[in-house]
Amino acid sequence: MPDHQPARQHQAHERTLVLVPAYNEEESLPGVLKELAEEVPSYDVLVVDDGSLDGTAAVARASGVRVAQLPYNLGVGGALRTGFLYAVRNGYDRALQFDADGQHDPAEIESLVAALDAGADMAIGSRFTSAERTYEVGRVRSGAMRVLRLAVRLLSGRQITDTSSGFRAFSRPLLEFFARNYPIEYLGDTVEALVLAHYAGFEVAEVPVKMRVRAGGAPMRQVRQGASGTRNRLVGGDTVEPDDEGDAAGVVLVRGVVEAH
Repeated sequence: MPDHQPARQHQAHERTLVLVPAYNEEESLPGVLKELAEEVPSYDVLVVDDGSLDGTAAVARASGVRVAQLPYNLGVGGALRTGFLYAVRNGYDRALQFDADGQHDPAEIESLVAALDAGADMAIGSRFTSAERTYEVGRVRSGAMRVLRLAVRLLSGRQITDTSSGFRAFSRPLLEFFARNYPIEYLGDTVEALVLAHYAGFEVAEVPVKMRVRAGGAPMRQVRQGASGTRNRLVGGDTVEPDDEGDAAGVVLVRGVVEAH
């Protein structure tokens, strides 16, 4: 991969996509999409329905946003990789990852976008960088987060306070990289994604944000590699070849998964 060039300053006319991975979120999703429409009306929204068993896709379409409906559950990494590829193929200059469960406040989006404007390729909304802690975490989960922070520090030399945050913004160069390389294995969207970005020369920044309690729905499930060794990516469009590194996944593409409304 050629040396990465620093992110350029974003212009007001640049196109932004909000990616909302969702699994069984019909309860909370309408309110989330309403808030996004009110707070960032100029941004497009793509809901990636990750094989939900409820009416997630239906309520998303009823809200007037684009929907990528996966026929079965791939987990967070697979849903995001679908969204990244959609963003790249449709010419977006930047994208944001935004939870469907109501935990993220769309009023905080511009803080992440400002970090991209300042030169970052990935801006992470962190619950733990501010001296004023407003987000409480249980003992077991807190311990797991410490392990993830330690793993990132040992592998990259970087201190990231919120490795599991699902509130992130991405530059166009990083979208192109993640569209082909974003990990879909268990916990790959936390430690591995950060380490991959670091070693590829991308600039990662953290931005203090406040988050809320879950409004409803179920946590996005992670999918481990199956016994056959085959991982699937499902997106709308033409065939995509595996990575140069020899992605063992193979690729399953379903035309028409992404629908514009």
